[in-house]
Amino acid sequence: MSVIDSTSPQWIESQYQLYKTDPQQVPEEWRSFFQGFELGMENRDSLAPDHKPAAVQSLIRRYRDIGHIYACVDPLTPCSLEHPLLQISEFGLEESDLNRTFATDNFILPQATLKEIVDILKQTYCSSLGMEFMHIPIPEERKWLQEKAEEARNRSALSREKKLATMKMLLKASKFESFLHRKFVGQKRFSLEGAESVIPLLDHLIETAASMNMKHVVIGMAHRGRLNVLANIFEKPLENMFAEFADNERYKIVGEGDVKYHKGYSTDRCFTSGCIHVSLASNPSHLEAVNPVVEGKCRARQDRMDNGEYNAMPLLIHGDAAFAGQGIVAETLNLSQLAGYKTGGTLHVVINNQIGFTTLPVDARSTCYPTDIAKMLMSPIFHVHGDDPEALIQAATMAIEFRQKFRKDVVIEVICYRRYGHNEGDEPFFTQPLMYEKIKNHPLTADIYKNQLLFEGFQEAELQKIADDIDAALEEALNREICPLHEIFLKQWSHIDREFSFKRVETGVAETTLQGLSETLTSIPADFTPHRKIATLLKKRRTVVAEKEQAIDWGTAEALAFASLVNEGTSIRLSGQDSRRGTFNHRHATLYDIKTGREYTALADIARSAGCRFDAFNSMLSEAAVLGFDYGYSVETPDDLTIWEAQFGDFANGAQVIIDQFIASSLAKWDRPTGLAMFLPHGYEGQGPEHSSARIERYLQLCADNNMQVVNPSTPAQFFHVLRRQVRTAYRRPLIVATPKALLRHPACVSSLAELSSGHFREILPDDLAPTDCRRVLLCSGKIYYELLNQRSEGGHNDVAIVRIEQLYPLHTELLQEILAPYRNDVEYYWVQEEPGNGGGWDHLRPLLRELIGKEPVYVGRKRSASTAVGSHRIHKIEQQQILEKAFATL
Repeated sequence: MSVIDSTSPQWIESQYQLYKTDPQQVPEEWRSFFQGFELGMENRDSLAPDHKPAAVQSLIRRYRDIGHIYACVDPLTPCSLEHPLLQISEFGLEESDLNRTFATDNFILPQATLKEIVDILKQTYCSSLGMEFMHIPIPEERKWLQEKAEEARNRSALSREKKLATMKMLLKASKFESFLHRKFVGQKRFSLEGAESVIPLLDHLIETAASMNMKHVVIGMAHRGRLNVLANIFEKPLENMFAEFADNERYKIVGEGDVKYHKGYSTDRCFTSGCIHVSLASNPSHLEAVNPVVEGKCRARQDRMDNGEYNAMPLLIHGDAAFAGQGIVAETLNLSQLAGYKTGGTLHVVINNQIGFTTLPVDARSTCYPTDIAKMLMSPIFHVHGDDPEALIQAATMAIEFRQKFRKDVVIEVICYRRYGHNEGDEPFFTQPLMYEKIKNHPLTADIYKNQLLFEGFQEAELQKIADDIDAALEEALNREICPLHEIFLKQWSHIDREFSFKRVETGVAETTLQGLSETLTSIPADFTPHRKIATLLKKRRTVVAEKEQAIDWGTAEALAFASLVNEGTSIRLSGQDSRRGTFNHRHATLYDIKTGREYTALADIARSAGCRFDAFNSMLSEAAVLGFDYGYSVETPDDLTIWEAQFGDFANGAQVIIDQFIASSLAKWDRPTGLAMFLPHGYEGQGPEHSSARIERYLQLCADNNMQVVNPSTPAQFFHVLRRQVRTAYRRPLIVATPKALLRHPACVSSLAELSSGHFREILPDDLAPTDCRRVLLCSGKIYYELLNQRSEGGHNDVAIVRIEQLYPLHTELLQEILAPYRNDVEYYWVQEEPGNGGGWDHLRPLLRELIGKEPVYVGRKRSASTAVGSHRIHKIEQQQILEKAFATL
């Protein structure tokens, strides 16, 4: 989009001519300017021109623009009665003008006295709800927001029943916390006290979503207030929650998974307007890490529904310090409008406690509001007084309606406080004595709202009955037996085995089927003009498959694996930086017409014919948010193949929190399995320490209890079979694949059609040329095999066998024993790798191999190093040659 110089006389003149033709086509601020200009021209001979109508328009605009700065939204700070920048004198208006009637433009009243105009603006923009929306560049969106706000004066007209329901939710939130405080003294709960209005806010959002015929709300939040949300929004049985606090062995709560304020839940909530499924994603103390996970879970549900983004909504609950401070927030916001990741708008609720642990905002952010990062999306932001639940309900109504209409994110900031410290055992007076002196004397939100209702005519007795009923329910639940929980959010996993198994899964595909799929994959529409090199590549792929040549390379095998799966009805999602083409130019899943730029994805056509999906997305330049998104997607789609591909293997470093907290451990902590596959390009080619290593050792260090599969396949056929195995096994585990770089086009790294049409993934590949009189067995994994093979051939080392471990974890020890059994007892066992000694598979495999072969294996590889590789190509070649020579040297 070109930038227009709006200060040039030519542009101003063009806008003025447009204004004279049709004022509505000119931006609001320029209409005000031209009105003033014409008034000035009409009175140019007068000593006192009437500038005041234009001044009134400027006053209206300023309230809309900065009224939120002066809104009464902080429970701990007295409201300001005077707003210097909003004084009428700032605009050349006087007290005597208050009763003067002015014609207005773009205002809810076509004409009104100045006093009426100011009263409406103060009520709308400077009461308990402040709005930021004038930064939005789309006139339609701004106009919708200002009309909604000004027509209602930014207050919800709640029925008597709704007010009582709001009172009940406030009391439930408050009494739940005080009950836990009394009954389970000293236990952490990360209470919601000080922000109890969040409970009626969430309840209203979910009820409104149900009234709009939504089917799903997927929620993510950190631990503060989580137990309250589980009890009062998800209606998790109180007896179960109390059993977790009691740590009662009889309830089998102790030692299972994670702490109670990290766990997820799911339920169906029913209202008079309809029922809706609500789920809460499990989340560790990495507060905002759950954000992209929720987006992925929601997108997966949308992809399974017609008009999906209208029927499923993400709802993220943040803390103020985390929202402003953690980079994954900005990464997740950036996903919101991208084709492969959008979810039709997310509702963000920011609980502004005005402190992060012990850190005040002045030390925690450089922005006015913690929510300023959301302006990158041009989203509306509502700042709301945390002790005014009715203002929050008004904000919630506008937010969800805006989301449904414009498919964009919306932010609600609940400005409140934290009654206790970071946890209930913390002492906040150590670091914030002045703030906590205010908090100590501040009344509960429920008491404030109760007094409001009494003033409005509600009876003390009916309000007291609500409180008494809640007290009785809490006491009764404390002594009740726990309720068996039905895991309705795992029903899509009910047919998946829980246990890992080495049971062989035949993953071959008939030759005729593969040839037919190859024909489709390599055919180009008649009206499509590909790049000539792509046309040549496709022709070659078609030939090697059709003629059954021993020349199927990595890219061809991958394409056939994808095609065979979607042809069988299995959907595939591939996501990552430049994944459509592939970092190393091997994939070309999507082709581009060189004349028109038109896209063509043959795999998507095959998928549509089979009634499933093939989606390949080039992601934004992010690892944490995109991997988190794809993990969330995979949790909801156990029968699909979901793949995240790193541009280089070490790029996954930027997503370590997602790997540690969700992919490696979520099954153990939260009983949440995933079949996500991660492609991590790996291999030492002398290009320096960056991008040589996928850090295989890090994944192996995270491995235990069969939680992941770490593979380093060395042939296209092995890659073909492991991809198919991932969705054809009875179980699901994350699949970490060290994919090659140089091997993509290595002349020896090829397979035959027969190797794809029959067989299965082999965790360990024996040496088919193993000599009968063998002095040494070289155990290795991945690319180094081909260099060892060449060294053996050139050196005539016919007394050395090379065995490839294709699956590093879980190590198939029985198969390895079977392969090694024919060798003599005095044979030497070497482990050979190109990575440093503190990298690759060595540290992980060393004790396993020692136990298996009964003696210490000899290590051959680079020395232990603080860096993954040297920066010199010359030194790299020397080191690589030293490894090869040592592997075959005679002792």
